[in-house]
Amino acid sequence: MAAPFSLYGAKLMQPHELALHFLTWQCRLRQIAMREAGGRPSGGMCPAVFDAEGNELAGAITTLITRENPSESTEFLRFQVQKHHDPEDIYKKSLTYLQSTHYQRAIEFSDELTAIFGAASSFVERLMVEGKCVLRFEEYSQNYTLPCRVRILEPSEPAFSASEWHSRVFNPKMGDGFQVIGFQPDWDEAVQMKENYRPG
Repeated sequence: MAAPFSLYGAKLMQPHELALHFLTWQCRLRQIAMREAGGRPSGGMCPAVFDAEGNELAGAITTLITRENPSESTEFLRFQVQKHHDPEDIYKKSLTYLQSTHYQRAIEFSDELTAIFGAASSFVERLMVEGKCVLRFEEYSQNYTLPCRVRILEPSEPAFSASEWHSRVFNPKMGDGFQVIGFQPDWDEAVQMKENYRPG
């Protein structure tokens, strides 16, 4: 499979440009995952996590991107999970939906990534103590190093529900004891990291 077209030029990027380029890349990776890999997340969707000093906290976590207004997709996926008893039916109908135009327009997505962890996750506990981390994404010769503020989402937030029902489609054994963590990139700092990053 050919690598997605590189969006980067030689000039220094503006923060809003980097944010849009990152989301465009993420949408493309997710289109490929839904259409060619049965929804299985690829490496570029699963960044390594580092603290501010560069110490690795996790080799890979699975991140999600959600729409700024996710109500339509959330309700569709929630309906599939609650209507069908067979996980295979849920998976097939939801995958068909996500394969279509869901990831077509990057501009419709929030730049805050989310990830789901267990309720008693020691990893989350450490993240909350730090209050921030660095996510490093790499795939298809593309890389992004994103310093992020981290927070625990409230169940009332649309991104919480969007993350939950998307995850339940692909993990039918997912219980109720979980947390949704938000990772909000600092795009100004990320621009500098992008220019200075060299693969290790």
